[in-house]
Amino acid sequence: MQLIMKNFDASTFLDGYKTGHRIQYPENTTLVYSNLTPRSSRLANVIRDRYDDTVVVFGIQSFIKEYLIKEWNETFFERPKKEVIEKYQRLMDAYLGPNQVTTEHLEDLHDLGFLPLCIKALPEGTHCPIKVPMLTIYNTNPDFFWLTNYLETVMSSELWKPCTTATIANEYRKMLVDYAQFTGSPVEFVPFQGHDFSFRGMSGRHDAARSGAGHLTSFVGTDTIPSLNYIEEYYNANIDNELIGCSVNASEHSVASMNSDYSMETPSDLPFIKRMINDVYPSGIVSIIADTFDYFRMITEYAKKLKQDILSRKPDINGNAKVVFRPDSSDPVKIICGDPDAPVGTPERKGSLQCLWEVFGGTINAAGYKVLDPHVGLIYGDSITLERCRSILARMSEAGFASGNIVFGIGSFTYQYLTRDTFGFAMKATYGEVNHVGREIFKNPKTDSGVKKSAKGLLRVDYNESGQITLYDQQSWQGEKSGLLREVFRNGRLMIDDSFSEIRKRVQK
Repeated sequence: MQLIMKNFDASTFLDGYKTGHRIQYPENTTLVYSNLTPRSSRLANVIRDRYDDTVVVFGIQSFIKEYLIKEWNETFFERPKKEVIEKYQRLMDAYLGPNQVTTEHLEDLHDLGFLPLCIKALPEGTHCPIKVPMLTIYNTNPDFFWLTNYLETVMSSELWKPCTTATIANEYRKMLVDYAQFTGSPVEFVPFQGHDFSFRGMSGRHDAARSGAGHLTSFVGTDTIPSLNYIEEYYNANIDNELIGCSVNASEHSVASMNSDYSMETPSDLPFIKRMINDVYPSGIVSIIADTFDYFRMITEYAKKLKQDILSRKPDINGNAKVVFRPDSSDPVKIICGDPDAPVGTPERKGSLQCLWEVFGGTINAAGYKVLDPHVGLIYGDSITLERCRSILARMSEAGFASGNIVFGIGSFTYQYLTRDTFGFAMKATYGEVNHVGREIFKNPKTDSGVKKSAKGLLRVDYNESGQITLYDQQSWQGEKSGLLREVFRNGRLMIDDSFSEIRKRVQK
C-alpha cells in the first residue's frame, strides 16, 4: 500500500539537524541505544475518572513493513548507489550549503545492503503504562551507531498517531461497554456502536488510513475505507473471511436537497426519504440524513407519515430492516436527549429518543430500559467527544433509554484534535558505547516539571510483583534481553508478524 510520492527517499525522512549528529558523537562511538516512551497523559483529552494511564501499542509492524523494509529497499538499497548518493548530496548542498554534509556513511550503508538495527517492542495491542517504553532500538553494527537516532524523527511521526488513536478508541469502547451492561443493551453491539467518520478531516489519505486502523482495534464500524486496505496490507487480515470493518448505506445533504420538493414554503425532503426506504433500499439498514431542513419535523410529523413504510421494510440476509435517522447539527446532547430550556411539550424539549419512542414505540428490556422498535435507530456524528458521548449516555439512562439505541460517529473532532504531546511521546537515547565500553546516559532538565526526565542505561520492561508492566532501567545486557519487549526487527528483517485479530484481542482484554 504505497502512499508516498516516488520522489521521496527513505534516507531523507528526518529533521534537518539530524544530518550533522553523526560527527557530533564522541570519537569511536560504537553503539547508541534509544527508546520510544509515552511520557505523560497531562494533555490527553480523556475522562480522568475512567482513564487507567495506559497507551495502546499499535502501528509498529506497519511502520517496519512499509518504511524500514519496503521504502528503504525501493528508494535506497535497490537503486544504483551513484544515483542515490548524488541525489542526497544535491539535496544537502542546497539545504545546508556545499559540502556541509558528507556521504561516506550512506555509501557504506548502501554497500551493506540492509538496516543494521535491532528493534524490540511490546506486543501490539498491549496497554503500555505511561512512562514505560513500548519500544527500544539500537545498532547491531558498530560502524552505524549514527543510524539509531537518525530514525528518531520518522519513528516518532509515524508511531504516535496510531497509538494515540487506538488508545482514544479504546476509551470509547470501554465506556460503551459499561453503559451497555448498566442499561441492559447487548455488549455484542458495542463494536458497531463507535463508527469512524474522520476521513475528510484528517491530514491526508495516509493519516486517515493509519488512524482509521487504530480505530478498528476497538470497533468494526468505519467509513474510512483505506483503513481496511491498510490492515490487510500490514496485519495479515483477510476481509473475505473476517470482519475488519463495515458500514451501511447512507444519504448525505447533497442527495437529500437535490431530491427535495422546493415548491412548498418550507422545502420538504419527505418524498426523497420515502423513495430511499421503499425503492432504493427496501431492506437492510439505511442511514438517513435528517436535518437538511427541519430535523424535528422529520422525526415527528414525517416519521408518522412514514411509519407503515418503515415497519413494512423487509429484513436483509443479516435480519436487519432498520431506518437510522442522522441529525447533524446543534448540540448533540440536547438533540438526542432533549433541551430542558425548550418549551414544555415541544419536540426540542423531548429530544430525539422520546420523539421516536412516541411514534414507533418499542420494548422494555430485562434491565428496565426502553429499547426502540428495531426498525428505527439514531446515529450522531457531529463533533462527538468522549465527554459528550458520556453526557449523552448518562442522560439516556436517566430518561430510561438503553445505550444501544444510538450509534456514535467518531470523527476528526476526536481523531484530528490529537498531537504527539497528547501522550507525550518521545524517543530518547539512554545508553551508548565508545570503543565498545558502555555509558549510561540520561536527561533531567532542571527547568522541567519532571516529565522530560529520561530513564538511564539499558532497559527492561517486565511485570512487577503486582502484575503491572513496569520499567527497570540500568540493566546489564543479560537483563535487557529478558522481559516483555520482543525482538520485532533485526538487520532488515521483520521478526514477528502478528495478525490484526491477535492485536484486537490484546486491546479488548
